[in-house]
Amino acid sequence: MLTDCYLPRLGGIEVQVHDLSARLRAAGHEVEIFTATPGSQGERYGTVDLVDGVAVHRLAMRLPYDLPVNPTAPPELRARLGSGGNDGRPFDVAHVHLGVVSPFAVDAARVALGAGLPSALTWHCMLARTGYAVQALGTLRRWARSGAALSAVSAVAAADVRRAAGGRERVAVLPNGIDVERWRRPPGAGPADRPVRIVTAMRLARRKRPGPLLDILARVRAAVDPSVQIEVEIYGDGPDRTRLERRLAETGMSRWVTLPGRVPREELPGRYAAAHVYVSPAQLESFGIAALEARTAGLPVVGRHGSGVGEFVTSGVNGFLAADDDDLVERLSALVSDRALRERMTAYNLAHPPEQDWGRVVAATLAEYRRAGAR
Repeated sequence: MLTDCYLPRLGGIEVQVHDLSARLRAAGHEVEIFTATPGSQGERYGTVDLVDGVAVHRLAMRLPYDLPVNPTAPPELRARLGSGGNDGRPFDVAHVHLGVVSPFAVDAARVALGAGLPSALTWHCMLARTGYAVQALGTLRRWARSGAALSAVSAVAAADVRRAAGGRERVAVLPNGIDVERWRRPPGAGPADRPVRIVTAMRLARRKRPGPLLDILARVRAAVDPSVQIEVEIYGDGPDRTRLERRLAETGMSRWVTLPGRVPREELPGRYAAAHVYVSPAQLESFGIAALEARTAGLPVVGRHGSGVGEFVTSGVNGFLAADDDDLVERLSALVSDRALRERMTAYNLAHPPEQDWGRVVAATLAEYRRAGAR
């Protein structure tokens, strides 16, 4: 596995690479990780540490904010991939995980393909405008024609990658996985009738649209009968947090909207079990693992049409996919106001677990490795 970002950083790619590695190991495969992220004790410059039994090669530099960037990594990466794993055996496949800005992963793809190593490349992002720049450079097309198996975490993200690769290359959908039993709401558990609790989990950064979410919530509060109590929790941290807290205080929304900060992952199933609705306002959401976790816990999810949330939400059945922010306001208002609607969607989600369970995702991952040429 090769990725710019890895634990102890927290984010979608970091958690998914960790969990996928664990599931592959449980299935009998050997996994090693190469990353530009320093370790929890500052490990860098090629130090190898163990994270839950997996060897992690920390090809990180000393940079401000521990940025996962290392333009000097390719020679060392080439040497390590060429010498094989810690057990002395050659690597069978390189699985590269890419985001919107992934200089280390891009270098890793070039190194792996240049060394003739079967390579599977997975995008965890919406390339959007960036995709056209990549297309102009011809990078993805060259990688595909070098034998790389291209994939993305959702159909909408795969469409971006396909366009960036010139429109003719095959791009598989390789979704993020989830432990259904871990996130499923226990029998008999559930929220109190009042207040209606709306939750979301996101990085508090512009791309995730926390600011517009506050606008949406204010409009929902104005649209719903004043007798209906509403409480909102926005889990996560990021560069916009101070600005958001100031805005909540200035508008009086802090009385019913709170920013608890980053919540330990093991606490989230309980918090979701005590909530009624999950909202995902991001337009450029390639998958939405937090939304999938909430949906697995039974929550109706309100997300954006054309985002990766559509992989596990059928609008009107177990949540809503809104066309724009006005539609988000309308859909959220309906769920807040209509208890029967919430309960019907929750019952559906609990009776129909998502398809992205780890058994299927591991099988799909191994199929991608074979498509890349691994034996």
